[in-house]
Amino acid sequence: MNQTSIILSKPRDEVRITLDDGTILSGPYGTTLETFLTEGLHLSKITPTAELLAAVGNGKLLELTHQVSTDMHVQPITLANSDGSRIYRRSLVLLMVTAIEELWPGTTVSVNYAIPDGGYYCELIGQPVTEDDIKKLEAHMRAIVDNDDLITKRSITIDEARDLFKRRSELDKVRLLRFRHQDTITMYRLRGRDDYYYGYMVPSTAYLQTFKLVPANGGFILQYPRKENPDVMQPITTLSKLITVFRQTDQWLERLGVEDIGRLNQVVTQDRIQELILVAEALHEQNVASISSQIVSRYDSGTRLVLIAGPSSSGKTTFAKRLAIQLLAHGLHPFTLELDNYFVDREHTPRDENGDYDFESIHALNLPLFNENLIKLMDGERVQIPNFNFLTGKSEAGKEIQLDDRQVIIVEGIHGLNPNLVPAIPAERIFRVYVSALTQLNIDLHNRVSTTDVRLLRRIVRDARRRGYSATDTIARWPSVRRGEKTNIFPYQENADAMFNSALPYELTALRRLAEPLLLQVEPRTRPHIEANRLLSFLRWVTPLNLDQMQLVPDTSLLREFIGGSILDDYHPGATAIVDTD
Repeated sequence: MNQTSIILSKPRDEVRITLDDGTILSGPYGTTLETFLTEGLHLSKITPTAELLAAVGNGKLLELTHQVSTDMHVQPITLANSDGSRIYRRSLVLLMVTAIEELWPGTTVSVNYAIPDGGYYCELIGQPVTEDDIKKLEAHMRAIVDNDDLITKRSITIDEARDLFKRRSELDKVRLLRFRHQDTITMYRLRGRDDYYYGYMVPSTAYLQTFKLVPANGGFILQYPRKENPDVMQPITTLSKLITVFRQTDQWLERLGVEDIGRLNQVVTQDRIQELILVAEALHEQNVASISSQIVSRYDSGTRLVLIAGPSSSGKTTFAKRLAIQLLAHGLHPFTLELDNYFVDREHTPRDENGDYDFESIHALNLPLFNENLIKLMDGERVQIPNFNFLTGKSEAGKEIQLDDRQVIIVEGIHGLNPNLVPAIPAERIFRVYVSALTQLNIDLHNRVSTTDVRLLRRIVRDARRRGYSATDTIARWPSVRRGEKTNIFPYQENADAMFNSALPYELTALRRLAEPLLLQVEPRTRPHIEANRLLSFLRWVTPLNLDQMQLVPDTSLLREFIGGSILDDYHPGATAIVDTD
């Protein structure tokens, strides 16, 4: 028998963590990740580029207060990471809510929506807020930060939580808890005040050094640093068009009686979902009709080109088709021109910082040819448009097209709001539309549901249905998609002549039914699983539609672009404008 190296061993009273560079750190059993990383990270070759906020241990997202009880591989999470950024923002809201309660007991604050420059628009319910109030609030928040108060958590029963929120008259949370299927809930405590938040927090207020309060429209913006530049607070730009959409949506939601997820769940369980769907879809169509009327009113002044842009999974394709139908009803003849056919030959495609082809760059398009073709088409000339062969990576000659004198060209693409797309065409001949899921029902007054997350859920469902992609595949691609949006779309959104909010107040009830089983298939202890688990954590607050209720979604709904069953899939506006060269 060969002798082995196996020997009896005594239990260890220490645990070890291994960092990405191979550094191994040891500490007593139960040492927190905060202690491990703040005291030991300098011993490694890893230099965080931003404030340490959490960690990934053995493939799971963990708070810094997590006590290490087993050896694990650890990756620091900072403000420069998406998970860290979310933890920072969530903790900042807890700080703000606590400070407001201490300054003005019984006052309710609502965290309404996010602004692109990095911040939440907030309002004090039922009362205006003055600039002096805002200065006082910011000063008190900074005093709490300087005091380095601990943020702790505990688990309590649903009944205990419901009684707590009833005593504080926080009816949004009371409504929400009626649909909680677990026996307990995790509460966070700061300075003796408990509250519910559906994600992790920083260990103490000293971590929240960077923020600012900015007066805005009778409320204020709680500004936070962006993960792209965590050490700098960006100046807040004027977003008048975007804010108009936000206010319009608030009015719609109030009219529909679905201001939060709790109210939506009541609608679903009380069998009032059909009415909500019908009214929400009617409001969508009303908005599409309004935009088409604006285009028609500018037709006599020379407008012949409609450019539609928006981020991934905004529903641009369905919007473009429904807009075309509205234009037809006004006597115009829409023709859709595909921007993808104007890609330059593959060898001329610009590359990104990693040396990969950057197909989302505006310079991946043959802009001179695109502008030349548009001008000729708008002037009634016959044009041979290109056809891009994605297999060979070459531009080929396509079909000849000639438009009649009542036709309007519709172009959908990520660069539609970028003035560099059509520099040769006079502004009065162009109408630009920005399409995005700009708002979403929040869980409650303090817990936002990110519209980016809703778009990701839409894409997960669509990718699985149309392309056979797993949720893991879609989640892995999402960061790259987001980088392209931030570069090519969001900086130009205020260039739009009109904005279309593609969010539907009932859509999470349909998306949960389809997305949840896909998210549950993501392999545990992987980075995509962290994202899938986070999406599930808020999605499970939503009561899903049953099979019969799913059939209530109209077959022309924008949501059908993602969940399937749209009668617009095979509709191609303006096909009659094509003139074959054969």
